Amino acid sequence: MRLTGAEIVTDILVREGVPYVIGIPGHGNLALVDAFRRRQDDIKVIMPRHEQAAVHMADGYFRVKGEPLAVFTSIGAGAANTAIGLATAYVDSIPLLLLIGETHTYMRGVGVLQEIERQHWSDMPHMLYPAVKRAWHIDSPVQLQRAMSQVFNAMRTGRPGPTLVTLPMDVQADMVDLPDPPQPRARRPHDRPAGDPTAVQQAARLLVSASRPVIVAGGGVILSGAWDELRQLAEHLGACVVTTMQGKSAFPEDHPLYAWHMGCNGTTCGNFMTTHADVLLAVGVRFADKAASSYRPGASFNIPPTRLIHVDIDPFEIGKNYPVEVGIVGDAKAILAALLDAVRALIPPRDWRNAPYTREIAEQVASWRAQCRALREADSTPVTMGRAISEIRRVLPAEGIVFTSSGNIQAQVFQEMPFTRPRTYLAAGGFSTMGWSFPAAMGAKLAAPDAPVVALVGDGDFLMTFQELATAVQYQIPVVSVIFNNQGWQAIRDLQIIAYGEEAVYATMFEDRHEPLTPHLADAARAFGAHAVRISRPDEVAPALEHALSLDGPAVIEIMIDTRLGTSGGLAPGWWDVPVPGYYEKRRAVYERERREERI
Repeated sequence: MRLTGAEIVTDILVREGVPYVIGIPGHGNLALVDAFRRRQDDIKVIMPRHEQAAVHMADGYFRVKGEPLAVFTSIGAGAANTAIGLATAYVDSIPLLLLIGETHTYMRGVGVLQEIERQHWSDMPHMLYPAVKRAWHIDSPVQLQRAMSQVFNAMRTGRPGPTLVTLPMDVQADMVDLPDPPQPRARRPHDRPAGDPTAVQQAARLLVSASRPVIVAGGGVILSGAWDELRQLAEHLGACVVTTMQGKSAFPEDHPLYAWHMGCNGTTCGNFMTTHADVLLAVGVRFADKAASSYRPGASFNIPPTRLIHVDIDPFEIGKNYPVEVGIVGDAKAILAALLDAVRALIPPRDWRNAPYTREIAEQVASWRAQCRALREADSTPVTMGRAISEIRRVLPAEGIVFTSSGNIQAQVFQEMPFTRPRTYLAAGGFSTMGWSFPAAMGAKLAAPDAPVVALVGDGDFLMTFQELATAVQYQIPVVSVIFNNQGWQAIRDLQIIAYGEEAVYATMFEDRHEPLTPHLADAARAFGAHAVRISRPDEVAPALEHALSLDGPAVIEIMIDTRLGTSGGLAPGWWDVPVPGYYEKRRAVYERERREERI
């Protein structure tokens, strides 16, 4: 067949079953856009208003559907705009393909429009390399069949992640004669690495011998679809289960063996169970600083003496932050299944429903829920975030999908909002990206058109990708954005007070002469063509969400939130290493004492 480079790319995307390509046209990808036009019956173009949002949409699509999308940009600024989205996907191990326009191969180094060339010719990709799993620098259209086949293998095998392909403008337009490519299945590995059998047997014996076993489920459980194996193993052992932020919803949060979350923004019940475990099975977990309370012993973990079994697809993660008793490299679903078989061969199912350990979990969870009750049930106006979250959960069905980005709203939803089905809570985790939730939720709605999809965001978060309301309206993507308007960077304001004191509050609130200065976001949303309402009372939240979910189009609910410290966010039961300047002498002394306890 005789095709242009852009047609080769398009043909392979269609063969791979990619339904959408998301991006913005420019002079640097004109031939690629034209190839998409010629195959518009087979693959649909969605045009956001910013390239960062394009990557977030592809990210959200994968987290719900489990299938990657492609993003395309022009040369220069359009490609650079994807860096935040790529970094978010990279840290959270989300596969997607980025296609960027590049300088003509024969004009590299002359300084064409939007070329970065003072250190290396056509140097834009170097800006993105740290945030992709692998990149392909294309010089000729004849390379594209092989490169694109490798792309789909690389992004999804092992530890998944985003990939990058550069498309010089002449490569997009030049025609070559090539044979038909092999079908995608001819290029795909189909196995799930199941780990070393000896290590699996050793881990099984450790788990069976434990009197206080705890399973920590991370994002790897979600990515591998291992929630059934997780539940069966926990129930056979009578093991407690806690989850990281990326693992939330991998285990039903109304289950008697569930103890919510550990970490500095986790829960008292989760931290209690993980610090008192004798054997800990961590599956698809990075042991990042916030999940581990900055590695301060006794805050979230006690490793050692707790004996750690660490399962991960990426050998780099095993033993990185904590020493292991058993380290197993492989796929979470395959290894949990193998562990379940090994445990079943050693012991019959335990009567966990009547066990003292299960009662202890229930007592710890009840104590945590009681600590949150005052804010969750408050009748004050403006509404507390806890009460608003409670009302949203009451309205949203179990299959509803919730997105959070960063800040107080993310932390409090993580701590207090229960989810019972996998892949219904999705968050920007390790990169903690503001502006992620709304466009990612749009991608999720494309992936699951029949499920209610809600983005829970702060006003600062929403304003970072606010322009994508135009995209939602253009394509009639019925996502509901619930904006918790606290009129500033509330999470950082609260942190200033907690870490440094009231006198340290500075440059964190939207104000003029100490008076709040914030846009009326509901009015602005209506100007885009979306349904929107601003509310502030507790009894307004549920009716507003019920109405928004009944609409066949994008909707915005702006909730004016109580901003007082103590009601503006949730609790912080763990510890987080936030350095204190030396001129706060008393606070610095406390910080230094706590810092010395870190084991890292």
